[in-house]
Parts: sequence; C-alpha cells; structure tokens
Amino acid sequence: MIKPLLPLLFFCESFSLLAQGPWKMTLTCPEEKINLVMNLYKEDIEVPGMEMFGPMNGYLGGNIYGVWSITSFKIENDKSATLRVSNDLGSETQSVQITQQNDSIWKMEFTGHNVIKRVNGKKLVKIPSVFLMKKKE
Repeated sequence: MIKPLLPLLFFCESFSLLAQGPWKMTLTCPEEKINLVMNLYKEDIEVPGMEMFGPMNGYLGGNIYGVWSITSFKIENDKSATLRVSNDLGSETQSVQITQQNDSIWKMEFTGHNVIKRVNGKKLVKIPSVFLMKKKE
C-alpha cells in the first residue's frame, strides 16, 4: 500500500522545498537600514500600513520614505530576478534587479531613474542606486 504513494510523497516534498527558496526570503542592508521581504512563489506577505490590500509578494521598507510593495516580478533564474515596486500611494514605480553574489549576499540595483528616497533632515534625498544586502536567517 505504501509503495504506490512513494512517488507522490517525493513530489510533495520536492514542491515544498521549491516553495522555500530561493525567492522566499528577507534581505537586509544594515548600512542603509533597508529591508526587502519577499515571497515570489505566493502572495502571503502583509505589507505594513497596506493590510487593506491583502497579502502581496513582498515589500521594500526601512530607512526610506514610505513602504514600497512588490507589484510584479520576473524570475530570470535561481540567482537573478527583476522586481517592480510601487510606493504606498501608487504614484511612483521603480524597477529593481536582485542578483545573488554568494550564499548570503545579494546585490540590489535600481534600474532606470531611481525614485526611492529617504528623509535626511527636512529634505528628501535619493538612496544609493546599488548596494549589497545580506540574507536574514
């Protein structure tokens, strides 16, 4: 009775491992105090301050002006993906390229004109267009 179920159990276990990564993680940049929380396999992340929209694929937050939610994405391969993020008002969007450098370091690069800013004193200033992030365990 167990033998016919073994292929099904193997398939379910493989699917479960796929759903855990590599595109389900939290990345952090301690120097910039910016976090990227994402699950590109399933919309199951509550975006802070945007709960009324329901679960999404993730968000970019921290030391930036507002919270930027992931509105679309394209997984290039297991080491590279392009995200499209939108600010909390939906008035600005930004493309972000995420590339794995090694097991725990990822490069985040804003493509095109960088519109993501942070408050510095009483002014809004652009954040760096490229920086490294660490995978949060």
